[in-house]
Amino acid sequence: MSVTKSDDRASRETHGDLESTQGSPRLDTRTFVAVQAEEEAHLGVKTVEAAERVYGRFAKWFLFIGLGLASYIYSLDSSTTYTYLAFAASSFGEHSLISSIQVAQAIIVAVGKPVIAKTADVSSRGYSYLGVVIFYVVGYIVIASAKSVGTIAGGLVVYAVGYTGLQLLQQIIIADITTLKWRGLVSSLVSTPFLINAFVGANISAYVLEHAGWRWGYGMFAILIPAALAPLIITLLWAEGKAKRLGIVEARSAAAKDQANAHSSVFQRLARLSAQMDIIGLILIAAAVALILLPLTLSQTAKGGWNNASMIAMLVLGVVLLFVFGLWDIRYASFPVVAPRFVRNRSVVAASFIGFFDFVSFYLTYTYLYSFVIVVQDWALVDSNYFIQTQSVALTFFGIIAGFILRYTQRYKWTLVVGLIIRIVGVGLMIHSRGANGSATELVWCQILQGMGGGISAVTAQVGAQASVTHSDVAMVTAVVLLLTEIGGAVGTAIAGAIWTNTMPQNLEKYLPFLNATEIATIYGNIALAGANPRGDPTREGVIHAYDDTMKIMVILATCVSVIPICFALIMPNWQARRLYLTRRFVLAARTSLNEAPVSMYGRDTASCPPDKRINHGV
Repeated sequence: MSVTKSDDRASRETHGDLESTQGSPRLDTRTFVAVQAEEEAHLGVKTVEAAERVYGRFAKWFLFIGLGLASYIYSLDSSTTYTYLAFAASSFGEHSLISSIQVAQAIIVAVGKPVIAKTADVSSRGYSYLGVVIFYVVGYIVIASAKSVGTIAGGLVVYAVGYTGLQLLQQIIIADITTLKWRGLVSSLVSTPFLINAFVGANISAYVLEHAGWRWGYGMFAILIPAALAPLIITLLWAEGKAKRLGIVEARSAAAKDQANAHSSVFQRLARLSAQMDIIGLILIAAAVALILLPLTLSQTAKGGWNNASMIAMLVLGVVLLFVFGLWDIRYASFPVVAPRFVRNRSVVAASFIGFFDFVSFYLTYTYLYSFVIVVQDWALVDSNYFIQTQSVALTFFGIIAGFILRYTQRYKWTLVVGLIIRIVGVGLMIHSRGANGSATELVWCQILQGMGGGISAVTAQVGAQASVTHSDVAMVTAVVLLLTEIGGAVGTAIAGAIWTNTMPQNLEKYLPFLNATEIATIYGNIALAGANPRGDPTREGVIHAYDDTMKIMVILATCVSVIPICFALIMPNWQARRLYLTRRFVLAARTSLNEAPVSMYGRDTASCPPDKRINHGV
């Protein structure tokens, strides 16, 4: 079959610059290595496809039950432990460091996703789950036994590896076992435990804080996480093992791995695996983001502030490393963090930036929101916990609604646009009703609208990105989109921290002129003391005004940033699920060998999603 120019362009768009070498007497060494490693890299994908064939009726139910338990414990963890950090940091008089801790955590959550996705592709889903459980447990043990806020930060960094792995692997497993037209619905359904745990978790966290203490709040999950994930891990490992014993795993993939390992030392195999994960690239981008963002949150507490040479040095070095990362990934990385075919894929790029700026906006308002309502509103602790879960409940509920819409319309673009518009309305309304100026009803409705828009946009943007690639690329594309999204969260948290640390002390001095510097510093560092006095007390009212002025800046900035995702949503192609080959039970990965041109999932001689000239996207 002849190949059109648009076909050739699309092939390069999705699969990079790797071209057929059929009839060519010479072969670029780097291309040969890339093709050989690609066979090995997707062994995990082929293992998953083979494991699907050994599931019987009862085994499939065990898989679903295991996935349900994993989803439940993940949501219970998210619904409770978030509230503990403010009190844990305050117990050491370091409440303002919340943003710095969360920036470090967000960076690990972001850069960990490509590593875990590649590990899941190279090894298996089951062993990847086992690894993230270990990080989860160790992290929470460190936090529960912490003697300083620095140890808490270290424990949260370790925990973040497990958290991001559980989050990503859940989405990968869903992509493995569903077709595209059902994927949005199933992805949203596994979030239904948030509807229950928003209330259960609020009561648990309130009881723990009032009776047991925040240490037990973290520590109990070191026991609950492995117990809840055991059924899923056992089921996955059983299916993968049975598929290998029966010889269902494609021989070509196993042979490629055996050939690669036959004459390699352990060090060489680790080096090859590191290259496939682009460890150097991940280290560079993590260091760059950390060095750029952390000074924003630490400048106020550093000696001399921005006049401190180390602050400027960190920023400059971070910017330099960002350029070095770009140069490394473009020129030298065999397997860059963001593959060239993804950069040329409009759906992936747009979905990534939608997630990035949406999370910048979200964390601008959310980083100190719990501390804000604890101080500004005269609510019981459990009511504050209910409030902080409102957005999660709305996000989950309307994510399910979006899944049904995708299932029956089989298009996502305009649903995505509507979701983002609803979200910006919710953020904008907070400018007036952020706390002292608004009633409890106004505050709650702002969270509901943000959750409604966020739930719709999260499901639709992810499906849009996954629809544009083959099954063998789903894990990495999901990781790339979430990588940029989580970096956006780190940026939003850092900006919120910078605003908080640079305005809150001055606002407290402005509204509490009758207190000395020591008393103001104590209130600044501990939310329990900030909200200790009753409403009407001059100190409490002054603190409320200070919190209110600081939050106003964050909300206005968040509203402005929320416009950007809408612009990216408008340029996304409007894939129609029923016309995509992806709606088969499993997508045949586009194969590339030394004597084969890429084979399209659309039956052509390309391996990319079709450009506008070849299929009507309904844009």
